[in-house]
Amino acid sequence: MPREIVNVQVGQAGNQVGENFWKMLLAEHGLDEDGHYKGNDPLQLARAGVFFTEVELSGSAAKYVPRSVQIDLENGVCDRIRSGPMGHLFRPDTYITGNTGAGNNWAKGFYTEGAELMDNILELVRKQTEATDALQGFQILHSLGGGTGAGLGSLLLSKFREEYPDRILQTYSILPSPKVSETVVEPYNALLSVHQLVENSDLTLCIDNEALYEVAQRTLKVKQPSFDDLNNIVSQVMCGVTTSLRFPGQLNGDVRKLAMNLVPFPRLHFLMPSYAPFYDPKARAFLRLNVRDLTNALFDRSNLLVACDPRFGRYLTAATIFRGKVASQEAEQAVYDLQHKNSTQFVEWIPDNVSVSLCSVPPVGQTQAATALANSTAVQELFKRTLTQFAAMYKRRAFLHWYTGEGMDSMEFSEAESNTQDLIAEYQQYQEATAEDEDVEYEYEEEAPSGQYEAHVEAEGGELEYEETPAAEEEEYQE
Repeated sequence: MPREIVNVQVGQAGNQVGENFWKMLLAEHGLDEDGHYKGNDPLQLARAGVFFTEVELSGSAAKYVPRSVQIDLENGVCDRIRSGPMGHLFRPDTYITGNTGAGNNWAKGFYTEGAELMDNILELVRKQTEATDALQGFQILHSLGGGTGAGLGSLLLSKFREEYPDRILQTYSILPSPKVSETVVEPYNALLSVHQLVENSDLTLCIDNEALYEVAQRTLKVKQPSFDDLNNIVSQVMCGVTTSLRFPGQLNGDVRKLAMNLVPFPRLHFLMPSYAPFYDPKARAFLRLNVRDLTNALFDRSNLLVACDPRFGRYLTAATIFRGKVASQEAEQAVYDLQHKNSTQFVEWIPDNVSVSLCSVPPVGQTQAATALANSTAVQELFKRTLTQFAAMYKRRAFLHWYTGEGMDSMEFSEAESNTQDLIAEYQQYQEATAEDEDVEYEYEEEAPSGQYEAHVEAEGGELEYEETPAAEEEEYQE
């Protein structure tokens, strides 16, 4: 029985990344752009039900329809998907669009325009979830810099948390880049969203455009990367994360297992994704690929999908997912060696903090690949960066009227700011914590089972005096 995932893509960035993700999924499961099976490997269809619903058509082969909802507050991007090569793949009623757009305003997405569409969205998602056997959870694709992805994406998260409290909510969140800024009010939108993500999401994979540009230009040698190139990189990681749900393997790890092993404290669930191998297609013939190289590449800064340096923090936990023909002992040994060589980079109070999953089916066109999700304290760099920009603008109350005009209270900005400061302080606290810290003393008080005797040492004489416990006395009294 597949553990299904419902995909929800919100806003322009979410829908563009989503389109690429579905293209890659189709290739991995041997499906054409209309959802008909064209492959020749029985493993491709065995668990296609994780992301697809099989629809029996009379007189023709079954069609696989994505379990996905496409949402935007303007028509443009959804219309492009509808009229594009994958137009016949999605169910027509799974597109929900507004007319006015959010205009990069978080408050429009969260309070006014987005809230109007909320009932339709929840109804559609309910239909999708009712058709599943064992729903694993939701994955939400959105960016934090704009209005729809950030505002409406945050609202969706809080609604899902209310409606489906025991399901995993996983988000792929595109954060503002340090140097490349798409909009002026990015810091506002991003911090208001982080405020919601901290409370409502189970796993947040942080991605930013600048790191993706670096990978595309430096490693893949694309001179002028388009958004398509960047979205392809993100899709590779997304396929890697769910691979053990979709294909059989020696060591399985579903999304719930990932969350269980990666999140030591509920608020610290912001992960840095990385992927290997990234290589220049021309250099393919000269590339040596073994498990040790893959493992080292996963923890190398140049393969990260987010612009922060793990050398300035420490790894709390990490998860590695290997695809292809990989011996389990080899993978575990490589991870063990890496941990011990760089032991200062990992916190010592979580002894085995890197988990390993193995899947026997490699990505299309490759023999081996690996994905890693790292929970490192270095991720505070992202929040510090955005917080500095946020504070500079908020101090002067710049652009605030656009938000308060939609019915938002300026107190929300202060709350978001202090919540982010707390988050940064938490990361810092665990970065500096050591195994020998004696600040926290745990006292375990065990109740003596009824009818037993407790020994008390008398202060003066030091003799042992046996006294009946209250529980035993009670029993005698009842008799």
